[in-house]
Amino acid sequence: MTSVTDIAAELVRIPSINPDSEDPGFHRTGEKDCAERVFAFLEGAGADVSLREVLPGRPNVVARFPSNTPNAPRILFAPHLDTVSVAGMTIPPFDAAIRDGRLWGRGASDTKGPMAAMLHALLDCREILDDLTAEIWFAGLVGEEAGQFGAKALADQEHFDFVIAGEPTALQVVHAHKGSCWLHLETRGRAVHASRPEAGDNAIYKMAVAIDTLRHRAAPLLSEKTDPLLGTSTLSVGTIRGGSKVNIVPDFCEAHVDIRTIPGVDPSFIKDMLEESVPGISVSLRRSEPLFTDPANPYIQKLQTLGAGLTGAPWFCDAAVFASKGCPSVALGPGSIDQAHTADEFISIHDLEEGAAFFSRFLHSLRRC
Repeated sequence: MTSVTDIAAELVRIPSINPDSEDPGFHRTGEKDCAERVFAFLEGAGADVSLREVLPGRPNVVARFPSNTPNAPRILFAPHLDTVSVAGMTIPPFDAAIRDGRLWGRGASDTKGPMAAMLHALLDCREILDDLTAEIWFAGLVGEEAGQFGAKALADQEHFDFVIAGEPTALQVVHAHKGSCWLHLETRGRAVHASRPEAGDNAIYKMAVAIDTLRHRAAPLLSEKTDPLLGTSTLSVGTIRGGSKVNIVPDFCEAHVDIRTIPGVDPSFIKDMLEESVPGISVSLRRSEPLFTDPANPYIQKLQTLGAGLTGAPWFCDAAVFASKGCPSVALGPGSIDQAHTADEFISIHDLEEGAAFFSRFLHSLRRC
C-alpha cells in the first residue's frame, strides 16, 4: 500500500494556494487540482465521491463510505485543501523534498500532512468501513485560510454527529479554540501641500485616533473576561498604510486589525466604539467563531482512550463552523502548529506515520462488537 509519506508528498506537490491571499507568491491559485486528486484517491478506496463547487473553480471533495448499520451516526474527517501564500518561502514550496526525517513544502504541516494521515487510515481500513457503528465521511474543504467557505457550504448541506477537522495538533484533541475577528479600517481626508497642513485633513491622524481607541479602550474591555483554558481575548493592529508622498497631507489611510476572542465574547461593540471616536471612519468586520465542544462527548472520550489528550488553541479552524450548526467538533491531526505558515514548512515522517496509525486505531475502535 502507498505510504502516508508518499500521499502527503503528492499533495504537497499540487499547488492549492488560497486565491484570497494578498500575495500568493505563485501564478496558480485555487484548490481544484488538489480536490481532483483527492477525489481519485477516495474513489479508489471505495467511497461514493462528489465534487461540490463552492465558488467558481473551487470545489469541496466530499466522500461517503457506505455503511451496513441502519441510521448510523455520521463521523466526518474534514481537513482543508487550501494553503497560505508561498511568498517569502526559503525552500522550494512544491518540491516535497524528503530529508532529515522530514517532508518539506507548503502545506506539509497545514494541512496536507494531517489530510494524508486521514486518507491513509481510510485506505488501510477500507475493508471494515461498511461494518462500523458509524458512517464515515471525508471532506476536503476549500477556503479555510480565508473565509471558511467550504466548511460553511458543507455544514449547510449535511449534518454530522461528530467532526474531526484535520489540523496539526500533535495528535491532541483541540475541543476549544479562540475565534477571530478581522477589522478593516479606512479613514479619508483632504490632500494639500505639506507646507500648509492646516488647509488639509490628515487621514493618518484620524487613524491614529482609531488605533489609540483600540489600544486604550477596546483592548482592556476584551481582556476583562478570562477562559480557564484559552485565557483572554486579544487585539493586534497588523498592518497600516496611508499617504502617497512625504510632502503631501494624506487623504487616505487603512489598517487591518486582528482580534482573537474566547467563547462568550462578542467583539462587534468595537465597530460602534470606533465610529463614535472617529467620525467618518469606515469599519468592515469579518468573523470566525470560537469553538467549545464538551469533553464529555463520547467520541472525544474514545479519542482519549486511544492516547489523545485534551487541549485548547489560540487559533481558529473549520471545526467551529460545524459546531455552530450543532455538530460536535474538534481539531486533531499529526504535526505541529509551530510549522504552519512558516518559510520552511515541514512535518516529520514520524509524525505522519503516527497520525496514520492513530486514525486507523480510531476507525477500528468503531467496529461493532
